[in-house]
Amino acid sequence: MSDLCYLPATEALRRFRERSLSPVELMEAVIARAETVEPTVNALCVTYFDEALAAARAAEDAYMDRGEAPRPLTGLPIAVKDELPVAGQPCSGGSLLYADEIADHSATVAERILAAGGIVHARTTTPEFSCAGFTHSRLWGVTRNPWNPEFAVGGSSGGSGAALAAGTAALATGSDIGGSVRIPASFNGVVGFKPPFGRVPEEPPYNLDQYCHEGPLARTVADCALLQNVIAGPHPRDLVCVAPKLEIPEELDGVAGLTAALVVAPGDWPVDPDVAANTRAAAEAFREAGATVEEVELEVRREDVRRAAYIHFGANFGADIMAEAQAHGDLMTPYALKMAEDTVAALRGATVAEGLALEARIMEAIADVLAGHELMLMPTVVTRGLIAGDDYVGHGVTVGGVDLADYFESLLTPLFNIASRCPVLNVPSGFADNGVPTGLQIVGRPYEDVTVFRAGAAFERPRPWLDAPERRPLQG
Repeated sequence: MSDLCYLPATEALRRFRERSLSPVELMEAVIARAETVEPTVNALCVTYFDEALAAARAAEDAYMDRGEAPRPLTGLPIAVKDELPVAGQPCSGGSLLYADEIADHSATVAERILAAGGIVHARTTTPEFSCAGFTHSRLWGVTRNPWNPEFAVGGSSGGSGAALAAGTAALATGSDIGGSVRIPASFNGVVGFKPPFGRVPEEPPYNLDQYCHEGPLARTVADCALLQNVIAGPHPRDLVCVAPKLEIPEELDGVAGLTAALVVAPGDWPVDPDVAANTRAAAEAFREAGATVEEVELEVRREDVRRAAYIHFGANFGADIMAEAQAHGDLMTPYALKMAEDTVAALRGATVAEGLALEARIMEAIADVLAGHELMLMPTVVTRGLIAGDDYVGHGVTVGGVDLADYFESLLTPLFNIASRCPVLNVPSGFADNGVPTGLQIVGRPYEDVTVFRAGAAFERPRPWLDAPERRPLQG
């Protein structure tokens, strides 16, 4: 295997500029890696390898002063999630219902990536309608974890996370309505950022939904910041975007003097022992880096979070899926049907006002912790992994000896779709004993994105994750 397919995007750009590496060489390495691992991983649902190589040759010309000047992403292979419209490309959302759908426009995020010189060499798999924390569908099949193919890659940006871990993309896009950037980042051992609401333009009408966020995934914190800086910023088509644009600096201060709250097990959540141990080890690393870390309680209840999220989804996201189910349920996946039924039922049994009251209580608990700390450190998920291909219909998961009726309760990500103005960066925290990576959420105060990137970079600096070939998945 060529090491080039794991080259950090920021390092690739440096080498392009100094002419010690060609974009064509990088693209060829990524394509060769995909041809080797895709039969196992199945993260790339549509590929454009011939077109990507042609674009890479044009990028080479730019760096050799034979064409237009290089732009921020020129020459990088970027995988785009199969729910983000790119004009002229398929955009099925992982559903048989839209298997023949071709996008008639490009979303703002896609426009910005292309305008910055990024090369979309592949689309990545999602669960149907991006409605699950795992990734398989009747359209694209099962996407498997590169670290242990018996396990799931998370979702809904599961193909993006798996592609990065497997070495088949330099950067990738994701979206996050309940954790869909952070869950796959955690299970695949990569970096994923949920920006605060309004930081990155979103497609209407979901730009009006405070739970919804477009965000970057990458293998390093610096790479994640690179893509975030391209896609972030106000746009005239999205009036909920905040201004002015915030840029994450290339050089980030350390964490000396920062205060962080450690929350290993919020409220009544059980936590897998490996997840808890890796979270505590991460907290110790922050202490060693100079931060003051205090373990605290976060007074939230699993059922309140689940109910608040399901009421919210029942009013929009779940209702949209229910409309599809009523018309074409025989073509849909069991988990999508269950998600629609459960969320619409939650709304029938409550009012939007009751959901808002639950959300307010949850946000108050988070605000109490962040009032006395600049950061919160928390596991991304409490389980060591979900089984690849399991619909999780009719059963839940067992975590730390506690049976959870719904796998949704194993996710700690929805807390910060509720508290949507908080920036959250997932960084790898270690491995469970089954080989599946575990993740740490670094949570900041509202709109203090730079602080979470400072923390992520300081945490990563002494422990680069995929720097050595023996630490990469699918070595056989």
